[in-house]
Amino acid sequence: MKTVEELAAEIVAREGGFVDDPDDPGGVTKHGVTIGTMRRLGIDLTGDGHVDAGDVRALTPERAQAIFIDHYFHRPRIGALPEVLQASVFDMHVNAGANAVKVLQHLLQDMGQGVAADGQVGPRTIAAAKAALAEAGDLLADAYAIARRNYYYALADQRPASRKFARRKDGGKGGWILRAEEFMQPRFRLTEAQHRERTKAWA
Repeated sequence: MKTVEELAAEIVAREGGFVDDPDDPGGVTKHGVTIGTMRRLGIDLTGDGHVDAGDVRALTPERAQAIFIDHYFHRPRIGALPEVLQASVFDMHVNAGANAVKVLQHLLQDMGQGVAADGQVGPRTIAAAKAALAEAGDLLADAYAIARRNYYYALADQRPASRKFARRKDGGKGGWILRAEEFMQPRFRLTEAQHRERTKAWA
């Protein structure tokens, strides 16, 4: 099992540098940290009394990692989940906030566990995840990654502006899909043909 520090470093590398994409609901972002997160945490790196794009540009990879570890792993209690889930739920929590936990909770419901989809890692969710692990073993991680992939596809179905994050211009898998599939065994990844079939209605 990788340390949370190693996982955070991988997320920062995966997220990339400064991005100001008008189609990204998160707004101006660097290393995966959005301007909204920096404002919520009061991170004024330029010291001018307000948080703007200049502060986002000044964010270092090390500071981004610290933000992820504190606010996206420890505080939401990702570390209380079974180890097989932690890396993927942590990665998605950075990418999609509490929806990462809701995706897990819906999966647990589908597996017959009585848990509410409230986006919080509480005692019932922890117990349900452990029970699901006892039933499914390491396949639970694959099941979560598949559910995560389905979430991204569904989000792109509903929001055309987000489709470029799920499908490249050439029709291949976009960053969201590739990111979800990093956390599943190769045999569960879609072929290019399957991906194109799934997204053909987006024309």
